[in-house]
Amino acid sequence: MGSINLERHRLARGRLARVRVALVCGLMALLVQAGARAGQDGVVNPFEGDAAARRAGAALYDTRCAECHGADAKGISGPDLTALWEVGTSDARVFETIRLGRPGSIMPSSSAPDDEIWAVVAYLKGISTVLPVEFVTGDADRGREIFGSMCVRCHRVNGRGGHLGPDLSRVTRTRSRVRLTQAIREPSASVAVGYRTVTLTLRDGRQIRGVKKREDVFSLQLVDTDERLQGYLRADLASVRDVAESLMPVFGSDRLSDGDLDDLLRFLASASEADAAP
Repeated sequence: MGSINLERHRLARGRLARVRVALVCGLMALLVQAGARAGQDGVVNPFEGDAAARRAGAALYDTRCAECHGADAKGISGPDLTALWEVGTSDARVFETIRLGRPGSIMPSSSAPDDEIWAVVAYLKGISTVLPVEFVTGDADRGREIFGSMCVRCHRVNGRGGHLGPDLSRVTRTRSRVRLTQAIREPSASVAVGYRTVTLTLRDGRQIRGVKKREDVFSLQLVDTDERLQGYLRADLASVRDVAESLMPVFGSDRLSDGDLDDLLRFLASASEADAAP
């Protein structure tokens, strides 16, 4: 009996050793994969500059991504995708995010073939690239004065200005002249995620208006019109009303002439050029 127990003990230790080796090997494999993913930033999209692939990517985007990210990729329930390259995101990182999804968010992983994902990446990168020639006209100095009198309270450029609206330091890198003109002339036509208007009514009847930043089933955060980040429990609110109109006023030609608009866009382009300089 003693020899049998000894043999069983020896076999059990052998199995335990093999399990340990397998675990170590598995851990090493995960580390290698993680390192490979971290080093993918040097990977080149095989469809770089391929117009046909971009058209295919546009069709794939419309059927798979537009519901959350918007037909123009500027965001609905998902974030704006047209600014990814502006902030230094690589093609490979965008590919990986589409493939793996975003844990803890509503974005799922994708089982699509690599070629289809690369085509979507090529499309997104294409609509995120704006030719500087669109902004070569206008007087930048005059545009700086216009920005200071009409825009600086809510927007900032290169660290100066308000925070209620988006930072415009690099906006001409990712927005065409047509889209920027529409954003100024018709600001409610397309409101970016993170800048949508909401009106809160407190239990005592007071109303607070601002741009919604974050919400869940229990609470909501907004930046009010005094640029204060405020958090509220839903239990303390009488109502929460999403407002379709942007907080940004309409700048029609009676308020901002075409010439002034040209100067303003040239100033924003010059600010973007200065921000990109070494």
